[in-house]
Amino acid sequence: MSHFTKIQTKLKDRPALVEALNLLGHFPEEETELKVTGYHGKGHETVTADIAIAKDSGFKWNETTGTFELVADVQTWDMNIPITRFLDKLTQQYARMMVHNTVKEMDGFEVQEEWEMDNNSIEITVTRWD
Repeated sequence: MSHFTKIQTKLKDRPALVEALNLLGHFPEEETELKVTGYHGKGHETVTADIAIAKDSGFKWNETTGTFELVADVQTWDMNIPITRFLDKLTQQYARMMVHNTVKEMDGFEVQEEWEMDNNSIEITVTRWD
């Protein structure tokens, strides 16, 4: 029987999470009910996602940890990459968005250059003008 799996993350900032998902080609819907159909169509399980990325996967805010957790049906995960790789790429883009958003809030600082390296890392150069 299919069921939702909850995967802890360290993602806390909703706008940065949505921006990161958009960069990865996912256009999330907010406050959406996710539904998983049980084995041979018998029964179902639903959960409301704060940010949905598919009919059976999304992110739900966890009040206890103060983070978003990925809620997904791992048996029907239909993205072209494994969940762990998806989370790695999402976390990288999330960190990138957090840097950009933090720099925007700092007076006199701006992102000067940004490179995606051959090893898939990202280098960001921030400068400050006096």
